[in-house]
Amino acid sequence: MTVDDIMAYLEEKGSDQTKSIYLKHGAPEPFFGVKVGDLKPIQKKLKKNLSIALELYKTGNSDAMYLAGLIADESQITKEQLQVWAEQASWYMISEYAVAWTAADSPYGWELGLEWIDSPKEHIASAGWATLSNWLMVTPNDELDINEIKTLMERASAHVHEDENRVSYTMNGFIIAAGGQIPELTQVARNLGDTIGKVNVQMGSTNCKVPVISEYVKKMEQRGNIGKKRKTARC
Repeated sequence: MTVDDIMAYLEEKGSDQTKSIYLKHGAPEPFFGVKVGDLKPIQKKLKKNLSIALELYKTGNSDAMYLAGLIADESQITKEQLQVWAEQASWYMISEYAVAWTAADSPYGWELGLEWIDSPKEHIASAGWATLSNWLMVTPNDELDINEIKTLMERASAHVHEDENRVSYTMNGFIIAAGGQIPELTQVARNLGDTIGKVNVQMGSTNCKVPVISEYVKKMEQRGNIGKKRKTARC
């Protein structure tokens, strides 16, 4: 399939209802409003194809950019290409999902995540925290620096109520991810969660809520999900 073929498919699958939902979440034009489920068949057909992924991302169309993240070959994409993606991400579904997932699956996930969280730009910093969270979900615990992660949890806790909107959201998520993936840090996450309480994030004109750390981690414990890894960050 060519990029033109793919864009025609995306336009066909777009719906006003899905577009309306994405607009409420802050998606900017241009995009067609394609359900994630409708991207799966074409993802399966394309498999991993970095060259097409790069072309799709360049279109600036949100549906195409999200699909690019699903089909990018993490073993071939470069750190420089991921940096461009982070800078050009148009809204959080791209920066915190398409970009963060691809970065976390690549060899540069931890490195880029640490660089991005220091960015003064909200969408890059939030991509950084999301990348680090996803990196924890796919990396064996014996390869993780527990002390460094604990320090990052404390950093997130100290700033979660005062940082920019999406950065606060992804900091909150990082503490959950750390406590949920690393048994030695589960109680740390719950303690920090008790101190933090509810994090207020503007979620647009939606009913979405920010997970409460202590409650979320407790549920993970009850379900026996602590430390369960994923094969890939992308889903």
